[in-house]
Amino acid sequence: MGPGDAVDGRVFHVKLPGHDAMARRADEHVVPTRVMLPRRVVDGPARQVGKRLLMALLVLAATVLIVWLDRAGYNDNADGKVDLLDAVYYATVTLSTTGYGDITPYSDGARLINVVLVTPLRVMFLIILVGTTLEVLTERTREDFRLKRWRSNLRDHTVVVGFGTKGRSAIQTLCATGLPKEQIVIVDPASKVIEAANAEGFTGVVGDATRSDVLLRAELQKARQVIIATQRDDTAVLVALTARQLNRGAKIVAAVREEENAPLLRQSGADAVITSASAAGRLLGLSVLSPSAGTVMEDLIQQGSGLDLVERPVIKAEVGKNVRETEDLVVSVLRGHRLLGYDDPAASPLQLTDRVITIVRASPPPGSGSSGPSLPHLPMPPHHRP
Repeated sequence: MGPGDAVDGRVFHVKLPGHDAMARRADEHVVPTRVMLPRRVVDGPARQVGKRLLMALLVLAATVLIVWLDRAGYNDNADGKVDLLDAVYYATVTLSTTGYGDITPYSDGARLINVVLVTPLRVMFLIILVGTTLEVLTERTREDFRLKRWRSNLRDHTVVVGFGTKGRSAIQTLCATGLPKEQIVIVDPASKVIEAANAEGFTGVVGDATRSDVLLRAELQKARQVIIATQRDDTAVLVALTARQLNRGAKIVAAVREEENAPLLRQSGADAVITSASAAGRLLGLSVLSPSAGTVMEDLIQQGSGLDLVERPVIKAEVGKNVRETEDLVVSVLRGHRLLGYDDPAASPLQLTDRVITIVRASPPPGSGSSGPSLPHLPMPPHHRP
């Protein structure tokens, strides 16, 4: 689908503010798709090889020392004596299992030492040499097992397309509300971005999110909600169309740069569309008119500190009551698909199937003395004043 393609028989033109990284990389080459699970930080390949080489040298040095100290029990077919060079030579051919037989232990003590000490060192040396291959096979098997277990256990998770500024901010908000990192899957075409997400404890899928096979790798068909935080509006439209086709019941929230593209994104399957540029502009304008009001609004959309905007179901004790009689500061009532303001006569009395959107004070983190930065006094609406 392009900027001028038809949706439901009508042609829409998507305004393109610029060329983002996702679309550019997808156009230049086919991005290899793979799932990357978070894991512990391990040493780099060079450091691991260096450690194994050092261990092999230590084993070799120990074997040379053993042979040299017991050189009287060995016989060299060339001259009958074993010097330091002969000890190094014997240790090398013995540990590598070559065994030419020109230097041999003939005394009982030398043969006993070979059985008790040299043979275990030979086995250890071989294990070090083949350790890299064994580790690769073991790691691959372990990763396959982790991936299968991850796919089988993943249900009702959140898929975030794009791990830029918007995607990171959305994830921070979700985590602040208690969503575990294991329930978040990030999709991005850049492997370095997914590696950064893995380092923070998130599972990532490398690939172009406009392709259905990439979203299937993120198990989008089993997801509860999808966040689209791409840089280009046309990319967001394609992702929304693909995501809605794969999952009819998921809640899809998307961000657009240009407000005129929001209707097209809603028609593509998005349940909610946030115009990032316009929202930032409105917050700037509000802050100019009233810096305190701007501070309160910014705090409301930043979960976990100060004041939080929370949606919750109506409890049994509130059923049949007026909106003004609730303990929380209710600003809206969600009844079915209708969003009623607190001053709407239809909002009261509250029903058991309603959901209310309230303003609450965020709980301070354990061990902290305050819940966040100092906020201006928030006046209560008239219907909440005594």
